[in-house]
Amino acid sequence: MLIVVVTVSTVVHVYSTDYMYYDPHIIRFMAYLSLFTAFMLILIFSSNMIGLFLGWEGVGLCSYLLISFWFTRINAVKSATKAIIVNRVGDVGLTIGLCLVFMMFQSTDFAVFLGTSSFFNNAVIQII
Repeated sequence: MLIVVVTVSTVVHVYSTDYMYYDPHIIRFMAYLSLFTAFMLILIFSSNMIGLFLGWEGVGLCSYLLISFWFTRINAVKSATKAIIVNRVGDVGLTIGLCLVFMMFQSTDFAVFLGTSSFFNNAVIQII
């Protein structure tokens, strides 16, 4: 994933630099784009579910900021609103998953619950 994220991000940054060259707000756009890349790297490098959640939230926030970059355009604002609503739905699912994993394994570390998940293949798991 590192190769994919860095390659795509580099191509997008290079293209955006040329595409946005005459825009007076290019610095803000490039900051949002770089922040998006940073949160994506946090997402893929996290060793626990908390880091994954923070990366996920950051990517969602940056998506909103990038979509609504030209905030004077009504379609951009509407699209950004749709994106943030869809991200909130995903946030609920991710939060529920995070809570269930913590309740089962008493840890959010990937090594802990991925290492012990083979013991649960044929077991019935009671959460409550």
